Amino acid sequence: MMQRVVDLYRPLAERARAAGVTLALENCGATPPEIFAFLDALSMPNVKLAWDAWFWWDWITGLGQAEDPETSAESLIACVKRAACVHAKGRGVVDSMRMEKNGAPTPSVPYGRVLASLHAAGFQGPISAETGYRKRSGEVTANESVEIVGASYQVIDTLRREWPTAAPQTLYEAARPAARKMARPYENDPVRYVVVGLGKGHQRSVEVTETPGAKLIGVCDIREDRARKSAKVCGVPYELDVRRWLDNKDVEAVYVLTPTGRHAEVASMALEAGKHVLCTKPMEVSLAACDEMIRLAERNNVLLGVDFQKRYETPITSLRAAVADGWFGRLLGGKLSLQCYRDAAYFLENGGWRGTKRWDGGGVISNQAVHSIDQAAYTIGIPAKVRCDIWTQTHDIEAEDLAVGTWLYDSGLVVSFFGTTSYTQQTWSPDVALYGSEGAFNLTYGGIWERPDQHWFRDGVWTDKAPKVVEPEYANATDNFSAAIRLGVPITCDGRDGRRTQAIIDAMFRSAYSGGGWVDVTPEYQG
Repeated sequence: MMQRVVDLYRPLAERARAAGVTLALENCGATPPEIFAFLDALSMPNVKLAWDAWFWWDWITGLGQAEDPETSAESLIACVKRAACVHAKGRGVVDSMRMEKNGAPTPSVPYGRVLASLHAAGFQGPISAETGYRKRSGEVTANESVEIVGASYQVIDTLRREWPTAAPQTLYEAARPAARKMARPYENDPVRYVVVGLGKGHQRSVEVTETPGAKLIGVCDIREDRARKSAKVCGVPYELDVRRWLDNKDVEAVYVLTPTGRHAEVASMALEAGKHVLCTKPMEVSLAACDEMIRLAERNNVLLGVDFQKRYETPITSLRAAVADGWFGRLLGGKLSLQCYRDAAYFLENGGWRGTKRWDGGGVISNQAVHSIDQAAYTIGIPAKVRCDIWTQTHDIEAEDLAVGTWLYDSGLVVSFFGTTSYTQQTWSPDVALYGSEGAFNLTYGGIWERPDQHWFRDGVWTDKAPKVVEPEYANATDNFSAAIRLGVPITCDGRDGRRTQAIIDAMFRSAYSGGGWVDVTPEYQG
């Protein structure tokens, strides 16, 4: 049967290819595997998937695999990679149009994941808002027409609200469902947050609403369009001036996600107002600004945390435990690299603060590769000295888009560093490697790898199993910071620890701007 269908369809596909036309087959009434089997049998690059996200999600939920991280992510990635266009149906958004199965309405399509995955894959095709209204018999009435139009607008509004506001992550990260929720004893008395800065802060606002023991009570941005959007999505009020929130006694914690060079400005006001502060990475653009934040937090007896979200990943927590347990023996060498792509629009967005020394602290070192730098600081500690060279190869920016460096530890451990935002593929591809006298480790993802690929070597054998799997105790920085406020647990990255990572960045830049020689790292706050 498959071959007969392929033979019937091939002449049309060949005529389309000759005319430079792409054909897209919709998975309406068919499962993705069935469509993929046909596309594989046809094997023509100009014939792709017209992805109906609702039919895909209906199929996944029908299999009972909607929240299975691996299965649903694999299926989502497969659809994204094959899609030439996307249809967003009303029945996956509008409550009154939901279909019922087993006496319950089918769940809403997770358009946040869908759109983030398309963004991560560099999708350039159209996305249509399809009402998908069906009437069994009779003509559509005037009232029904109004309902149909309204449903279409609801679909469009949903797509606008869910569209990613930050730079793309890896496709695998985008496709996975949110981290599992962990019960917290203070859920009936959640920590009350305000998020300031609604670029990446939009996603963090949603994250706060989904974190047990945390409650979002407001958002703030100097751009009213962004403030209004986040407020609507999260169901909270917004302000354009952070001082209005600082005067509000209900606010316990301020989550700062402004451009890096404004972290201390906003954090200092909040700390002086007696609010706890959680700040996105990196902590600031200078050690002096970091020191001022630490000083104010300690003087006002409030908590200061830094959100390095990559610390909450199982391979990294397992690596940290292996280092602490001496599993590697004597540490000898390591490698940190990040290959990613950022286009001109990324650097021009929101006033063009990215890639500037004043507001971004630099380029690839301080904005993108800071994740890799912090993962190393968290797992193997702070180097004694570093050296670094930087270049600006392809972007019209003030700071670097390529950096190469070396770290030297007092123990003799040597770590190489490489970071670029000029990579050919639109990807986010970090690589962390470490070896010692007894064992070795490698973690890579992005690029040719769709999912994190970790391997451990010891006693002549490579395995993908960690010697001791250590799951993160907290789902994210909000989860940890809330527990620190309510229960007094340690902050995964407090202000002093955030400064240590900043000290590495500071030393790398001092080396790069003074000829690339060795520069000592000064990690500790001296206040």
